[in-house]
Amino acid sequence: MATTKWAVDPTHSEIGFKVKHMMFTNVSGSFGKFTAEAETDGDNFDNAKFAFSGDINSITTGNADRDGHLLSADFFDAEHHPKLTFESTAFTKKNEGDYTLTGNLTLHGETRPVTLEAEFGGIAKDPWGNTKAGFTITGKINRKDWGLTWNAALETGGVLVSEEVKLAIELQFVKQ
Repeated sequence: MATTKWAVDPTHSEIGFKVKHMMFTNVSGSFGKFTAEAETDGDNFDNAKFAFSGDINSITTGNADRDGHLLSADFFDAEHHPKLTFESTAFTKKNEGDYTLTGNLTLHGETRPVTLEAEFGGIAKDPWGNTKAGFTITGKINRKDWGLTWNAALETGGVLVSEEVKLAIELQFVKQ
């Protein structure tokens, strides 16, 4: 069967994350500049291969001071580590529409395996004749696994920034 290439449609995709702040509220952020691609056998996404690259300098949380801190050596150290990348090692069907996506995430100069949940939304043609495929990807990582260890203690106990980062990713691909 012929290999099919899929490119992300960035205008209909988003790479988001949430981190607990002060142990009781979530701060949301996203990456504004990224690329993603998939490779499938025909239009069948079973065992598909995925690759992703995000520009660390495009991070936004809606607060310029916080964004600046995230780009600094305390967190992402964007000057020395300007990209985060993901390369899949497996895309396994659990049941109709639900998959497990495993792969290697490189962030802050460290590469570690991650396992994410993927919901396949389906394939459809848009009004201009383009074949599109949609995915919702979720998961959790511990930022300390990638050397992102900055924190501050709270006088009430606990810490300012959670170690757990929740990922919320929406990807729409265009068949090439």
